[in-house]
Amino acid sequence: MRHHLTRAARAARLRHAPLANLTPREQLRAGRLTRRLTQLMVGLTLYGLSMAMMIRGALGLDPWDVFHSGLASRVPLTFGQVTIVVGALVLLLWWPLRQWPGFGTIANVVVIGVAADVGLGLLTTPDTIWARGLLLAFGIVLNGLAGGLYIGSQLGPGPRDGLMTGFARRTGLSIRVVRTTIEVVVLVVGWVLGGPVGVGTVLYAVSIGPLVQFFLPRLTVPLESPRRSCDASVASAPSTKTADR
Repeated sequence: MRHHLTRAARAARLRHAPLANLTPREQLRAGRLTRRLTQLMVGLTLYGLSMAMMIRGALGLDPWDVFHSGLASRVPLTFGQVTIVVGALVLLLWWPLRQWPGFGTIANVVVIGVAADVGLGLLTTPDTIWARGLLLAFGIVLNGLAGGLYIGSQLGPGPRDGLMTGFARRTGLSIRVVRTTIEVVVLVVGWVLGGPVGVGTVLYAVSIGPLVQFFLPRLTVPLESPRRSCDASVASAPSTKTADR
């Protein structure tokens, strides 16, 4: 009985593994790399496809995609290409904020945009409002799942998330204040550019947090930080000093 309880407790810990705070090099040396790279790429691909689903739902987008869509309507680039360009420009802002991208950060810039364009090429906007609503709803849920997958791979945050955390660290403001400010700004600018704001924008805002909170603990790959492993081994080694008498 005790053996079964121990196994259950171990499984519960694995299902709710915490996110590790690792440098880009440590992220690649923290073990289970094949599993994590696969999860990262699947998550980023599904994230791009979820964006395409919400666009084809034509009921409003999340703030950043309102901006991407509005900008895409003004320049000779596809939605996915605009997403890539904006991601790269946001990544440049990491430099003064002393943020360092991981492999997942770079992959985020490219893969999501490509997947979004592929999804837009495969999907069309339904004729009926209920079908568009279903497409929007499935897109939002898939977005939350995809976010849990790629964040849980622990290979670096997306460029926009890193911008948020970098500003919060440098200014001393809370994550909530910084995130709200950034998203309000990009939403307003995107709306002025012609990006679609609607019920989907509100639905995304109120649901994406709970969705990621549900999926992320279950999809986070448990790691052992190389730095912490080293510290632990040093701490557990017998001391060569004699105790003071």
